[in-house]
Amino acid sequence: MRRRLITALGLALVGVPAILFGGFFYFLLIGTFLVGAAWEYVYLFRAVKFEPHMVVTVGGVLVVIFARMFFPQYAQPVFAAVILLAMAVHLIAYERGRDQSALDFGLTVGGIVYIGWIGAYLLELRNLPEGGWWFMLVMFCVWAGDSGAYSIGRAYGKHKMAPRLSPKKSWEGYAASVFTGAVTGGFYVWVFQTFGHHIFGITIWQGAIMGLLLGSLPPLGDLGESMIKRQSGIKDSSDIIPGHGGFFDRIDSWLWGAVIGYYFLVWFIL
Repeated sequence: MRRRLITALGLALVGVPAILFGGFFYFLLIGTFLVGAAWEYVYLFRAVKFEPHMVVTVGGVLVVIFARMFFPQYAQPVFAAVILLAMAVHLIAYERGRDQSALDFGLTVGGIVYIGWIGAYLLELRNLPEGGWWFMLVMFCVWAGDSGAYSIGRAYGKHKMAPRLSPKKSWEGYAASVFTGAVTGGFYVWVFQTFGHHIFGITIWQGAIMGLLLGSLPPLGDLGESMIKRQSGIKDSSDIIPGHGGFFDRIDSWLWGAVIGYYFLVWFIL
């Protein structure tokens, strides 16, 4: 726990200024996590003899998020070109004797789509008007839900939620995630409307509903990464972040949170 807290404090010291200022500094921060997660994704599948293409997967994620951040008008053709490139590379691999190239192609595309295209919503969220505040609202709900689930589940968890995917996760912890997310969403909006920056067009109840969704659904991202790790037989995607595992371990719930938060704001608030 102590290592987790120290690391979290260090990440906050770097992350909060990046979130507030946005721009290229923010892109470097999020890009580091997404590219690092893509590398770990390939590594996890290679541990069980699959061969998603490292350069195409990692490079594809980088190209896609760069286009989504700085050249959104070209993002879709760039994305399509990367997928076609992946097919061409795996066709060559098959011709050279790799009989599992069709499965490898699916894994390469899966990494580009899930970590690159979905991960780019972390950038899209920050690029909304007043995006720094919206990003913190969304991510605070996700992080609070995750912390609530960890604390309550560790202390009181008795009913297993998904024993094959993640034996330590419990329904008690999940309930704490839902409750904590809802409270955090409503409280964040109340604090910033009462004492600080006005958050345009959102009520406390809307903040609570968003928090409820962000406490309920992003845990599936955590379970999704657990599924990949179970198949690979590896506990953590890496140990690059002390006390937290790897990049993929950190962003698994962020990916879901960014998409859900972005569309909630775009459809119902902005």
